[in-house]
Amino acid sequence: MTRCTVNFVIEPFVEGSPGTHVVAGIRAMEARGLDVSMGPFGSTVAGPVDTVSSAISAMVDAAVKDGARRVLVEVVIDER
Repeated sequence: MTRCTVNFVIEPFVEGSPGTHVVAGIRAMEARGLDVSMGPFGSTVAGPVDTVSSAISAMVDAAVKDGARRVLVEVVIDER
């Protein structure tokens, strides 16, 4: 099974005080069984490519519906 790591930022983003649009995006990822790690410059999640790719779509939809103005996503395929 191919895995990937995704780094993402939902903007506007204020460190220590994520807006409802950020929380909505993260909850969409968590609802698909993924553990999200929030950092000072964005968030990271890892898992099977098929699970993560569908979670990215749900995350973007949820964040935009809640007021996000920009969503930056980087996907790295883990070759193991």
